[in-house]
Amino acid sequence: MRKVSSKSEFDSAINSPKLTVAVFKADWCGDCKFIDPFMPDVEGEFAKDLNLIEVDVDHVGTVSEEQNILGIPSFVAYADGSELTRYVNKLRKSREEIEQFLQRAVEEYNTRT
Repeated sequence: MRKVSSKSEFDSAINSPKLTVAVFKADWCGDCKFIDPFMPDVEGEFAKDLNLIEVDVDHVGTVSEEQNILGIPSFVAYADGSELTRYVNKLRKSREEIEQFLQRAVEEYNTRT
């Protein structure tokens, strides 16, 4: 997963015509660390359908505030600069739940194109 290190890099990524899912995380977040081991496999499963980017809420300026990210990890899908859908809650996210969200995001994206 490509790590975004600035607001301009984030803006560029989400303005892509390809479906882009931002994963908002932080180094200190236990639930973020829980998903780390399986996320490379999940990313591989969806590589042809979307780009995954990682946004560290502590290191990328005001992005998380501007995107109204109140809990992490949070998953937000974008295309052409517009938000399509998000997966945000205070519960730990399982691999299956993340895969289901990504599949829904792909389906929603495909209905728009």
